[in-house]
Amino acid sequence: MNRAAYYTGAHRFEVRAADVVPPGPGQVRLDVAYTGICGTDLHIAHGAMDRRVSRPAIIGHEMSGRVAELGAGVGGHRVGDPVTVLPLDWCGACPACRAGHTHICHRLNFIGIDSAGSMQRSWTVPAHVLVPLPAELPLEHGALVEPTAVAVHDVRRSRLAAGEHAVVIGAGPVGLLIALAAQATGASVTVLEIDGYRRTVAADLGLPVVDPVALDAVGHVEQLTGGAGADVVFEVSGSPAGVRTATGLLAVRGRLVVVAIHSQPRPVDLHRVFWRELELIGVRVYEREDYEEAVRLVTRNVVPAGRLISRVVPLDEVDTAFRALEAGGDVKVLLDCGGTL
Repeated sequence: MNRAAYYTGAHRFEVRAADVVPPGPGQVRLDVAYTGICGTDLHIAHGAMDRRVSRPAIIGHEMSGRVAELGAGVGGHRVGDPVTVLPLDWCGACPACRAGHTHICHRLNFIGIDSAGSMQRSWTVPAHVLVPLPAELPLEHGALVEPTAVAVHDVRRSRLAAGEHAVVIGAGPVGLLIALAAQATGASVTVLEIDGYRRTVAADLGLPVVDPVALDAVGHVEQLTGGAGADVVFEVSGSPAGVRTATGLLAVRGRLVVVAIHSQPRPVDLHRVFWRELELIGVRVYEREDYEEAVRLVTRNVVPAGRLISRVVPLDEVDTAFRALEAGGDVKVLLDCGGTL
């Protein structure tokens, strides 16, 4: 039997029985153990993506589980294997794909947004999206591999190197993961966050964090860097103030990495970009190598997944899970989808 949480419209979910879809050729059916709720899921739940998301829709893509059934022609996996999913299904024919950038395919099917996702017990997906998980990794922790892969990709795109200084603007789940991934490169990190609870979480993870409202952030970073400024700034807040602050923090030839999804154009200090020969770098989702590194970081507890998971909620209480995240006071909330046996 399968149960799924269906998004039916702004702020509405219906949990009910769903079909178990047998895997076709090249497909795999998974027993989903856990699904994390991310910022995109919150946008969907608010109705902000109704033009893209068909309803009723099963959303979700931050997951862990086990292989339950193999379709014809699928090799390299066995029933019972622990896995997560790289939720990108590309066309292979567009200019981006032909250039080797399949993760930003012009016709990308983001599984869990554009097609059925993991907020269900039984989920059938293309075999090529599976990413193996180590047997020793708890499945709860495995659900954090996807957001960790986002952070790994962002740091890799930034070209951050050991000995450099990075600033992360915004200490939400992705900002925290970027800061941890940045530290893993051997770089120094400063986190800027205006919310007191998030500052506490960052500090508890051993991350240097300051309130940019109470402190001159530019002066603070210059003091830390001998007057030079940051080599890399990750803008994760999605706020106009975050963008304004970012360019002022950067050293000569510094790199500004735009992580947050800005729903409207933001003013950018292009004079500063000119004056200091700054680079602006866009980042979007991840590639398989980012996933593989994310698995290593979570397994080795460089990313302490257990400390980032605030609560685990049964799938039937999906409304409770979304309300908890909206209220603040949680970092990562997981849905227990029932496929843990």
